[in-house]
Amino acid sequence: MSHILLSSLQSSVSLPTLFAPTADASKRFIEFFTANIRNPNTRKAYAWAVGEFAIWCEANALTELSDIEPVHVAAYIEILWQRLSAPSVKQHLAAIRMLFDWLVVGQVLATNPASSVRGPKHSVRKGKTPVLAADEARALLDSIDTSTLVGLRDRALIGLMVYTFARVGAALQIKIEDVYVQGRRTWIRLYEKGGKRHEMPCHHNLDEYLHAYINGAKLTEA
Repeated sequence: MSHILLSSLQSSVSLPTLFAPTADASKRFIEFFTANIRNPNTRKAYAWAVGEFAIWCEANALTELSDIEPVHVAAYIEILWQRLSAPSVKQHLAAIRMLFDWLVVGQVLATNPASSVRGPKHSVRKGKTPVLAADEARALLDSIDTSTLVGLRDRALIGLMVYTFARVGAALQIKIEDVYVQGRRTWIRLYEKGGKRHEMPCHHNLDEYLHAYINGAKLTEA
């Protein structure tokens, strides 16, 4: 059964010898990447992190899972810190810690040697995505040629993101029924990440932009 599960991972995950001392350990390792981690990008990143850790352990004569102690994991994290950024080191530690947790729950190991190891501190105080100032947003909107339907559409889309702070993906999902009147005001319905629905009244400028495009494109006509 384990070889069938392993083949489903294709070439994204290999089974390190360190994590395959028994059939139960091998199966638990494979289940961690198949049943527990569904995102393919996360799976690939975690598989790489775990594989690198296994290589380091074997190079340092740590050939049994039971031999690995917190001091070994801490030493490995210190080495990573010398060549990787803080977010990358934290990701490696998270992969190792989560895998060992999975092995403990599966009764392959008694304790998790990575649970007490602390990663590097990392915080982002300022977002990397630039935000337009009010005058810059106004200049951008005013520069759009609204004599064409494309211009009306672009102004409505950019205005939607400016006045609601919606993501591009959420803005592009807007349908005609998501623009509606309630209490004599135009409201907009947004669908954000995780299926969350957010409804809000429109700024008067956004109201104008949306209806100019809707009327120009004749979206409400049957």
